[in-house]
Amino acid sequence: MTEPAAPALSIVVPVYNGAGSIGELVDALARLDVPGGKEIVLVNDGSPDNSEAVCRALTRRSDVAVSLLNLARNYGEHNAVMCGLRHARGCHVITMDDDLQNPPGEVLRLLRHAREGNYDVVYTYYAETRQSWTRQLGSRLTNRMADFLLDKPKGLYLSSFRCLSRFVADRVTAYAGPYPYVDGLIMQVTQNIGALLVEHLPRRAGRSNYNFRRLMRLWLRVAVNFSVMPLRLSLLLGAALGVAGLGASILVLIEYFLHDLPLGYGSVMAAILVFSGAQLMIVGMLGEYVGRIYLTVSQRPQYTLRERVPAAAPAEVEASEA
Repeated sequence: MTEPAAPALSIVVPVYNGAGSIGELVDALARLDVPGGKEIVLVNDGSPDNSEAVCRALTRRSDVAVSLLNLARNYGEHNAVMCGLRHARGCHVITMDDDLQNPPGEVLRLLRHAREGNYDVVYTYYAETRQSWTRQLGSRLTNRMADFLLDKPKGLYLSSFRCLSRFVADRVTAYAGPYPYVDGLIMQVTQNIGALLVEHLPRRAGRSNYNFRRLMRLWLRVAVNFSVMPLRLSLLLGAALGVAGLGASILVLIEYFLHDLPLGYGSVMAAILVFSGAQLMIVGMLGEYVGRIYLTVSQRPQYTLRERVPAAAPAEVEASEA
């Protein structure tokens, strides 16, 4: 049995608590007329609701190729996207969320923009975002960190609604470490990146799955896995505190000889708290690097794929190829 021809477009959708929206999203994507055909790859990231059952039912449709990847537990959005990218076969791959905030009709514009501009990657950005203020704050902080820590084109907004060429997708998925950050991996591969203004809609159901804990994990991923800048900042902080401590010591000695005053308990405790706090922070940063190196060397898996449910229908192809 021959392998079906690769479609022109693969759409990868990580699913977490998306039972109420994923069916409508897939129906809308199925109606898109993509020259060269399309496939939809759903990645159930250990969702606690009935997303798996809903996605499994979607794979049995006969009018569009929908496959399902069930992860053994929740690994996070970027790990789920990496799993989807490895199983996507399209010449271009678009990643998008399951919450319908990105209109499915924008998929064709995004693919067209990538093709016409011959871009390796195209990111989308919004004139007005409809996210909650906490998610907006998290996105802004993440983008500011990326500006500072990653080799990112100035002013580029990093969104999860993006289009990757086959060239980039293959090289991004070569990364096997346990803490992937898709945008950081993209920046290591290419700077041939475009941007497209798209519409952003209010969330239909539920709320964002990003809480403070998840955002902290994402920020650590950006800071620690793809940059040594925190170590350099720790060095600068230590040097600055050392200079400040030397200056304070000179002032205390001058005061002691001029005024014959004993050293105060408050000033001693303040110095101890400042310097010991800085030391603990720097040691903690080193520990974070060492811990991640250990987990990478011990080959902690990026994800564990419990099951792959293939599409009941073959990927669409052009009439000339059918």
